Amino acid sequence: MDSTAIDRLREDIVFESTLRGQRLKFHSTWGLFSPREVDEGSRLLLEHVAVNSGDDCLDLGCGYGPIGLTLARLGPQGRTLLVDKDFVAVELAEKNARLNGIGNAESMLSNGFAHIPRDRRFDLVASNVPAKVGKELLQILLHDARSRLKPGGRLYVVTVTGLRRFIERHCKDVFGNYEKLKQGKHYTVALAARTG
Repeated sequence: MDSTAIDRLREDIVFESTLRGQRLKFHSTWGLFSPREVDEGSRLLLEHVAVNSGDDCLDLGCGYGPIGLTLARLGPQGRTLLVDKDFVAVELAEKNARLNGIGNAESMLSNGFAHIPRDRRFDLVASNVPAKVGKELLQILLHDARSRLKPGGRLYVVTVTGLRRFIERHCKDVFGNYEKLKQGKHYTVALAARTG
């Protein structure tokens, strides 16, 4: 492969997508999850998330921002925080917010909730949970999500269907409730709410 072809590979991947009726333009790059199009799991999650106009939202593991930027558009009176442990993802999520004129979204580097200010609380947390993060990290994320949700706040997750029983069991343990919103062949969308 010649240097011109390599230089083209270094350029941002640019595409548009309509998510929950919101037309968004994305810049992505090789090495991030689903760089050329919004993946099936994220699309399925967004179809089942209920967002109020004033909700403060968190997109946990945001990648280049499709979930979080859609939440920000659907909740224009709230604030949406997009976090990822990959600095490239965070930079692109920030860039995509600017390109789409979304002023109520911000991005930051964080390993799960570790670097989010401790006093920050959310009405809604959404995550397309990577299948390979390990069950220990999933347990940490569920506990941390509950502690950072406002009373009545909701956690929406999409996982590969093989993790469905694990998520159900641990949501019931941590939140005291679990609702399966949609089970597809490959992905399951679930909801848990902080009741107290």
